[in-house]
Amino acid sequence: MDIRYSASQRDFKRYTTAETRAEFLIEKLFVADQIVATYSHVDRMVMFGCQPVNEAVPLDKGIDCMKNFGTNYVLERRELGIFNLGGEGTVDVDGEVYVLGLRDCLYIGKGTKSVVFTSKDKANPAKYYMVSAPAHKTCKTTFLSIADAKKKPVGDLATANKRVINQFIHPDVLETCQLSMGLTELNSGNVWNTMPAHTHERRSEVYFYFDIAADQAVFHMMGEGQETRHILVQNEQAVISPSWSIHAGCGTAAYTFIWAMCGENLTFDDMDHIAISDLR
Repeated sequence: MDIRYSASQRDFKRYTTAETRAEFLIEKLFVADQIVATYSHVDRMVMFGCQPVNEAVPLDKGIDCMKNFGTNYVLERRELGIFNLGGEGTVDVDGEVYVLGLRDCLYIGKGTKSVVFTSKDKANPAKYYMVSAPAHKTCKTTFLSIADAKKKPVGDLATANKRVINQFIHPDVLETCQLSMGLTELNSGNVWNTMPAHTHERRSEVYFYFDIAADQAVFHMMGEGQETRHILVQNEQAVISPSWSIHAGCGTAAYTFIWAMCGENLTFDDMDHIAISDLR
């Protein structure tokens, strides 16, 4: 498990490109038949990637739960959100099996002992992107297809940010302890997300970018509003955004991303917006 410690915004101003990427970018999440995990001390979020090809893969494969979490199993005191971004697969949750197709989602509540992933076809394996947050109560494990998501069209062609926000693990859709996740898809020809930029002091966020062509990229903007930096993001990479950092992206072509948040509250209007003219 890769461990990332909290970075100060004061120190961040002096980071090199390499230091910025090492601190905030998760470059590789999918390895055949393995669990890839990054533990961030920013709100203690954990990002997982799993691509089962030749075998069923348990969530705790290669993870020392007592060492990393101080618990007997991964979700003893955690909740988990899962998106499938590949071929059809199954997720076995304490003996109950859920079938996930492309862009389907599964929320798993605290206290779940066993989570096992499979793919229907090894030639087109499932790709499970997951985010976990600490939880103090148990909420109902719930399957959500892409059709079940609450869809919120936003943006405008004139500002190149016309997109649809698909709310899955969200207070308006289902109850969770503190985890929120959704999938935002930009319309063809649009490249900007999440503008105007903002921060939310009481929550941190992770953006996972995908559907980026091999010869394209996204410039992810981060840092304080008056001290912005960027990270160049390729397909299927994620960026950790502390509460003090803006989080916005501009691609060389349209793309899709999954956002995940946890923190003090679930009030989505609790944002500190920064006018584009005030960014530096």
